[in-house]
Amino acid sequence: MIVNYKMILQYDGTRYNGWQKQGNTKNTIQGKIEEILFKYFGQEIELHGSGRTDAGVHAVGQVANFKVEYQKASIDKIYGAENNIGADKEAGRLKDNAVEKIKDELNSFLPEDIRILTLEQADNRFHARLNAVEKEYRYYISLDRKRDVFARKYMAQLEYPEKLDIERMRSASEKFIGEHDFQGFSDNKSKKSTIRRIDSIEFRLCGKNIDNADYMEEAHNGSISAVQDGCLEIIFRGNGFLYHTVRLIVGTLLAIGMGEASADVADEIFESCDRKRVPYMAPAEGLFLYRVEY
Repeated sequence: MIVNYKMILQYDGTRYNGWQKQGNTKNTIQGKIEEILFKYFGQEIELHGSGRTDAGVHAVGQVANFKVEYQKASIDKIYGAENNIGADKEAGRLKDNAVEKIKDELNSFLPEDIRILTLEQADNRFHARLNAVEKEYRYYISLDRKRDVFARKYMAQLEYPEKLDIERMRSASEKFIGEHDFQGFSDNKSKKSTIRRIDSIEFRLCGKNIDNADYMEEAHNGSISAVQDGCLEIIFRGNGFLYHTVRLIVGTLLAIGMGEASADVADEIFESCDRKRVPYMAPAEGLFLYRVEY
């Protein structure tokens, strides 16, 4: 019996070299989990993630799947048929309590900065990356000029946050909505299509939508002094994102918001498809893969 498992997991990407396995290092999220799966199930298992997060990028809701081939004897031995934990052979499924036990035991072996939130048996045709229809990424920027030492792993830090014109950033972000060729906003080395669709880019202040008149008046006045102890959250939703795309877009928006780049720079990059025109790439630590929809 072959079982296809779907998991939702979270991880702190600070000390890892990204999601994807690499030949020159074992220090990746995929590599760590596959190592545990091999020890637990006694067979080589390939883990398929919904997306390949970069080094230092975090995930709140990464989705992955992997397949395990069971023999009847191994099911009864590992999951204890006498305790009503095992396989529903007629349905071709493991029982729910068996799956929950697997999740708990895998978590006990994983490092504390990687956690499986849910584990379930999926249809054998399910693939975490190929079946995804929408992904949500969130990027966090500290607006605290004191540069909080504890926020440095999870937010981008600005040298002069009081200069940031958030309304200018939000206005410029509208250029990215819709279907575009994002070749200029990626470090994609593949020959596959670079056309993607971004459905929405939402700006929130400390978890609140900033569509409020008082805040917008402050933004237009060029002052965010009232929110210096907060953070800016930028939420991206789309059908898929190329390598480094979100960080390159955020870097472009920050350059516009700080007055270091023209609001027309996005149009110029789309037209030229020239990655070198991107002002800079936002740091990895502020980015979170938040949710994947199927």
